[in-house]
Parts: sequence; C-alpha cells; structure tokens
Amino acid sequence: MNRNFALLTALAAGMTSAAGVAQTASTPAPAPTSAPASSPVQVVQAKIAVIEYEQATAATNEGQRALQALQEKYEPQKNQLQALQTEIDSLTKQLQSAPTTMTDEERASRARTIDTKQKQLQRDGEDATNAFNAELQDTLGAIAKKMGPIVIKYVQDSGYTMLLDNTGQQGGLAVLWTQPGTTDISQAVVDAYNASSGVAAPAVPSAPAPARPRPTTTTPKPAAPKQ
Repeated sequence: MNRNFALLTALAAGMTSAAGVAQTASTPAPAPTSAPASSPVQVVQAKIAVIEYEQATAATNEGQRALQALQEKYEPQKNQLQALQTEIDSLTKQLQSAPTTMTDEERASRARTIDTKQKQLQRDGEDATNAFNAELQDTLGAIAKKMGPIVIKYVQDSGYTMLLDNTGQQGGLAVLWTQPGTTDISQAVVDAYNASSGVAAPAVPSAPAPARPRPTTTTPKPAAPKQ
C-alpha cells in the first residue's frame, strides 16, 4: 500500500465517522406517510472553505513533535551517508590526480573501489529513505485520522456548506478558482486539533537542525465531505 492511499484512507475514515454521527444526530424524524408534504425548496447560500491537509497535518504540535523525533532517529544514517559521500569524493580526486606512473592495474583497482562505494551509497540511501517514508506514512496517517472529526465539527459549527482541499497536488481534489471571501481554515483546524490533542509544541532547537531525508511520495488530499 502506498503512502498516498494509506493516508487518504485514514483521512476518509476519520471524516466519514464524524459526518455520520453528525448526520444521525441532526436528522429529524420522518413525517407520517398519511400526511403528504409539499414543502417549498429551500435555497441554501454556499459558504465555501478551503484547507491544506498536508500542511495542516504536519503543522500540528503532534505532527511537529513526531517529525522532529523522526529526524533525530535518522540522524545517524544521514551522517553515515555524508561520511561515505565524502570518502568517495576524496578517492575520486586522488584517482584524478594520480601520477602518470601509476599502473593501469592500480588505476582500475581504485576505480572499482570507487564504483563499489558509490553503489553502496545509493543502496544505503534508498533503504534509509524508504524506511523514513514508511514511518512518516504511519505518523501522518494516524494524525490525519484523528484530525478528521475535528475538521467536520469545525466546518459544521462555522456554517460552511462545502470544504475543498487546496494542497494542489495531482491525484485529488484541487481548487481551480475561488471567489473573494473564501476562507482558508487550515490554521484554525490546526489550532483546534492542538487544543483537542493536548500535545504541547516541540521545543525549538538552539541551532538549525539538519535537513531530514525528504519523502519520495506526497500527502494526498481527502475528498470534500458530502452535503
């Protein structure tokens, strides 16, 4: 299962369960069948909200703390990869500046050594990235699932009639055009989730943290809740 599908499923599960509960609670009892109803059609004015799910999920205190922990966990692998890259660069420069008196056999041997280390660097880098992506998928998926009911409650309490995802990535719902006045609720949802989760914001590091391995996949966008 790829990360896109897994996270989309988590978001959908959270949002669907919340929407179902809200619909059950707000649905009035059916009118008696003996009394035909002819109520006029009510026109509801659209009130559209947009949200950036990828950024909102990662921006929560829980998301920030989890990503910080992942970065620290994979720091040793990152340092090992950097050390191996430095070694390869050094060996390459040595070979390029080798004296003309070096035998062809020695030159070929050094070239094979560099090639072997380059393959090791690529293999180890891919393994570290895949492992990081798998943990990142689980982390964001769990947060997204818990975030769904909070999103539903927020849009219902605020009187919105439609919610669109504005992450703008291929494979999901995107906002092509919005009229002035459309509200981005991403930060409001992040604040609501932080208040609900009770997770404190992560401590700010004293020095710039090294860049974490970047995921090779992207966070999907959930479908807007049905009206």
